[in-house]
Amino acid sequence: MAQLFELNNGTMQVKVSNYGCTITSLSVPDKDGKLADVVLGFDSLGPYLKGAAPYFGCIVGRVANRIKDGKFTLSGIDYALPINKPPNSLHEGRQREADLGIASNVHGAWGHNGFDKVIWDVAEHKQGETPSITFKYHCRDGEEGYPGDVSVTATYTLTSMTTMRLDMEAVPENKATPINLAQHTYWNLAGHNSGNILDHSIQIWGMHVTPVDQNTVPTGEIMPVKGTPFDFTSEKKIGSFIHEVPGLGYDHNYVLDCGDEKLGLKHAAKLKDPSSSRVLNLWTSAPGMQFYTANYVNGVVGKGGAVYGKHGGVCLETQGFPNAVNQPNFPSVVVQPGEEYKHSMLFEFSVE
Repeated sequence: MAQLFELNNGTMQVKVSNYGCTITSLSVPDKDGKLADVVLGFDSLGPYLKGAAPYFGCIVGRVANRIKDGKFTLSGIDYALPINKPPNSLHEGRQREADLGIASNVHGAWGHNGFDKVIWDVAEHKQGETPSITFKYHCRDGEEGYPGDVSVTATYTLTSMTTMRLDMEAVPENKATPINLAQHTYWNLAGHNSGNILDHSIQIWGMHVTPVDQNTVPTGEIMPVKGTPFDFTSEKKIGSFIHEVPGLGYDHNYVLDCGDEKLGLKHAAKLKDPSSSRVLNLWTSAPGMQFYTANYVNGVVGKGGAVYGKHGGVCLETQGFPNAVNQPNFPSVVVQPGEEYKHSMLFEFSVE
């Protein structure tokens, strides 16, 4: 059964569901100590279960992001995935992005859905100074077209007063398989109901992006950001050059290649809201980060009746590179049986 659980250390409060390991609410203080919920979402689990959320707050997998034409070859076998974002597979799963409002017309022998649309088991839920919750899911061979059984765990922990850590692990049991999990929360540090994030500033510790074709799939090229609208190597407003980006806004994978390290994780991004002075520093073990400015969100009615529009939030999805399974020059996302996939993220909130 889909349920909501709370992590609360007296300063920050997080609500998370076993449905898709979804963060439905996360409240942190501003410069005056005033709490606000800084993630887009719904008041109850109903809309998530009905597929009304464009991946709000969930963990996506077995493979996040786009796979070109929904196809790949591994160990000499051709695999075909649901084409849920024609002509490609996006984030795994049969449901096309809900905010496009188009019904899926995929037919095939796939069972289940992506990790974001299944109920995970609650393995452990701890209270106290460093509250945490651990979710487990056993993904079967052939689920969504992917090879082999995989055991997956995800643990959210409030490691300090205003820091949350996410540790994701997955072990293929009997076949090599691509694995690439991503946390898909939409952030708005001014508060989920405060309009667009174009005034937020961001710094991204990536000197390269992986440019995309007309269907938002990486071409295989690794392009320096210098002198382009993708250059956030120094802090600047998200809205500064967004109109120069082809398409509807940012939806691009950054190569995280220049960040300092802490606790074995590298600095991926620093997001800042000028109105509340809230800051989010994100650290990760992943090689890339999809920077997505909620380009397709259009009139989604969320918490407290707030209407979320285009650019109403920003996603900082650390991950392996999109379509890596078909790009030999990208870091491999294939994991062998008995090996362990590990991906950790540290969300550090502050004010400045």
